[in-house]
Amino acid sequence: KEEDGVLVLHEHNFARALSEHRLLLVEFYAPWCGHCQRLAPAFAQAAAALRNESSPAWLGKVDATAQVALASEFGITSYPMLKLFRDGNRTHPVAYTGRMDAEGIVRWMQRRSGPSATLLQDTDTAAAFVSSQDLVVVGFFKDLESEAAQAFYDVASEVVDMPFGVAEAAELFQAYGLSADTICLFKKFDEGRTDFPVDPVRGLDAAELTQLLRVHSLELVMEFTNETSNQIFSARIPHHMLLFLNKSSSAQLTLRDGFRAAAGAFRGKVLFVVVDVTGYGADVLPFFGLTPADAPTLRLVKMENNRKYRMDQDTFSDTAIRTFIQAVLDGKVKPHLLSAEPPEDWDTQPVKVLVGKTFEQVAFDETKNVFVKFYAPWCSHCQAMAAAWEELGERYKDHEDIVIAELDATANELENITINGFPTLHYFPAGPGRKV
Repeated sequence: KEEDGVLVLHEHNFARALSEHRLLLVEFYAPWCGHCQRLAPAFAQAAAALRNESSPAWLGKVDATAQVALASEFGITSYPMLKLFRDGNRTHPVAYTGRMDAEGIVRWMQRRSGPSATLLQDTDTAAAFVSSQDLVVVGFFKDLESEAAQAFYDVASEVVDMPFGVAEAAELFQAYGLSADTICLFKKFDEGRTDFPVDPVRGLDAAELTQLLRVHSLELVMEFTNETSNQIFSARIPHHMLLFLNKSSSAQLTLRDGFRAAAGAFRGKVLFVVVDVTGYGADVLPFFGLTPADAPTLRLVKMENNRKYRMDQDTFSDTAIRTFIQAVLDGKVKPHLLSAEPPEDWDTQPVKVLVGKTFEQVAFDETKNVFVKFYAPWCSHCQAMAAAWEELGERYKDHEDIVIAELDATANELENITINGFPTLHYFPAGPGRKV
């Protein structure tokens, strides 16, 4: 039975579906799950697209709340969970790693239904392939049966947003000036071509190549837009260097030259991003405690803990930018911590209102036991517990050595405490030794 071109699977027809379809992508869902409901139209659209091109790939779905035995057999712990079954193999399904939209599902399945890389036979087909898109990857291998070539095919079936080709012919090695196995990334921007030679001893590491392709497929300087934001955050580059500018000012636009000149030296370690403070970038300004009037200015962010670094004064030459970044990477620069101004009556109410500037002296006062709620103004869980926190403050307001306090963690940052969720409660007992 089908619904919108998607096979409806259950315990009785599952084995038959596996035997009839060489490639079967199965969505395990729960009827009440919002993510599943949002995925449904895209999943049906992808099924229709695959049928239209007579692909051997089919899509199926299992209501995991009703088909309990299947859900337990395949270890379904969250919804939706997508798994690919190949050639009737029931014991080792492959986890779906593509995008959760129709185009992403179709591309991912196409890469698995045929060879994941196009074989390039001669210089004409190779040249046409290389110029066919802004970004293409070609693996040159003396032997397409080698382990390195197999690892390359594996990478090609995962990285579905770039076209992959392979070449074995001696004339192609010669045409592209190569003498040994090499992966070439061709792009119509920046340096045009990047080569990754295969290490003759270590061979080709799939995870390493995937990360290299991800890093080098990004433009050296990205602009932060609706289209690029996903790429920027998923790049897994540990630091981001941001140039905030107002694009309607021609004087500020010229600052991009020094910024670009500094970028090459840090490729893979630091991603360079231009943020237009009057455009799409306006939304991220509060995160840095900035307003459009602060542009032009530079900030470096360490992605793992959102620590932000700023120069003593903004100097936009490539030398100054390179020196500043190197100093941060070497641990010679302290993070720049946001702090609001303390309200005038911050310590007159039962719940004391702390900010970055006053936190240290209150929380680590050795004569007091201090209980702090770290919150975000927009967080509904924080709002729900606000009354209880006020009541707690009331209850202890006459105890000399007990302080009940709160700190808005979106407007204030602390050097040694990173808040990852809201609300977070930390207790700072009296006595020496900065205990938390």
